[in-house]
Amino acid sequence: MPLLHRIPGLGLIRRQRKGQGIFLLCSFLAYLFILILQWDLVLISLRSLALASALLVRAPHKLREIFSIEIVEFWIAAIVLLAMLPALVVISKKSEAKAARQNSDETRSESSLGSISLQAFMHNTIAQSAAVVVFVLYSVAFLAPFLAPFSPYDQQDFLVTAYKPPLTRLQALVLLQPKIQAMPVSSAENTEDRLAASLIGDLRTLKTRNEPHALKFIDSYRIENGTVTYLQGMRTRTMPVEELADRKGNAPEVTRTFVLGTDQYGRDILSRVIYGSRISLSIGFLVVLISVTLGTVIGISSGYFGGWIDAVLMRIVDVLIAFPALFLILIIIAAFGNSIYLIVITLSFTGWMGVARIVRSQVLSLKEQEFILAAKALGLSSIRIIFRHLAPNTLTPVIIAATLRIGSIILTEAGLSFLGLGVQPPTPSWGNIINEGRDSLLNHWWISTFPGIAILTTVVCFNLIGDGVRDALDPRMRGQS
Repeated sequence: MPLLHRIPGLGLIRRQRKGQGIFLLCSFLAYLFILILQWDLVLISLRSLALASALLVRAPHKLREIFSIEIVEFWIAAIVLLAMLPALVVISKKSEAKAARQNSDETRSESSLGSISLQAFMHNTIAQSAAVVVFVLYSVAFLAPFLAPFSPYDQQDFLVTAYKPPLTRLQALVLLQPKIQAMPVSSAENTEDRLAASLIGDLRTLKTRNEPHALKFIDSYRIENGTVTYLQGMRTRTMPVEELADRKGNAPEVTRTFVLGTDQYGRDILSRVIYGSRISLSIGFLVVLISVTLGTVIGISSGYFGGWIDAVLMRIVDVLIAFPALFLILIIIAAFGNSIYLIVITLSFTGWMGVARIVRSQVLSLKEQEFILAAKALGLSSIRIIFRHLAPNTLTPVIIAATLRIGSIILTEAGLSFLGLGVQPPTPSWGNIINEGRDSLLNHWWISTFPGIAILTTVVCFNLIGDGVRDALDPRMRGQS
């Protein structure tokens, strides 16, 4: 029983905080299940991180020759997976302690504005459910290497796997041939060479998801007289049984299920949608973070200092707002090319004007309040007044604008990718996956439908969260959700 008490969420459920308790309990069990299921890949990821760190210190040039961005994805996924379990435990303990303190009327009367707003948000069932969905989406994005059943770049034997509908099960022969060609490794004459050889082996294991043998997808096969005869579409081919991983031919095949079907190249749609979530969600978060920060700084500076500073900054805002944002984005992409970093910078610097105007209007009203005048009379510096008094009191509209803007940024990125101006194939994003399936939408609807559902779900959830935050921070709206 003492061990059960340490499981996140159970204590909150006993204290009648069933919604929060069930969420923490399910999250902890889900992360624990993924950790147990992918324990071998997690260990290899952490070992490769340690090897790369040692190689970075001893021989950076060797690490540059080996390094691949794909291995970083496994490092991030392993760290997040291991960090979330104790984080959920800590959050659960703090929530239980807070629930115990809130049983007294004295603590309730002393609740801060932030605490009251959080409680109001927690009572908004729709916004709370949307927040849970967003948490699941970001968890899937971070843990994509452990959740995706296939690599999103694997072009299977498309004579067999192309345009397969959801829940299709296919047979595949397990070959003796390795799934990917081994990188050449120099003889391990010293410590650096041994570290490099071990890192190359771990990288190969991670890329193949601990399945070293190549697969050949088939419609049917038979083994006669040491020869394997198999059918791929309309073609019948043969190969010696010695090319199979099981050279005796007792169990030469495995079965793979494509839950959301495949595209024209035989790539798994589920894996591509999971990996595509990283692009859309990360771009939305980074763009909003940069644009909101920039808009807040400019808005506070313009409203507080006034004069020619206000005039210059607001005229810049007027010009940029009058200029069509999409047209400006297309010009920049056409001039400098397509890249994820350019998309983030472009969307960030074309989306801060609205935040700047909102913050400026807040500052214009706040700087005439008594507490700001008192701070000036005490001789406090402008920087102290801005960061200690003005900025915290302008957070309410900024938070609302940020949560509502993430959805529009995700739609903009998806639109650019759909037009071929965003993330370029074969890197998956929800927009370019939809673009790949638009020509066969009637016959092969699943290619575009599932990433479209993902975009719809994400945007709607962020908008619902924005509405919930607005209602929670507005005293007139509390209790009406």
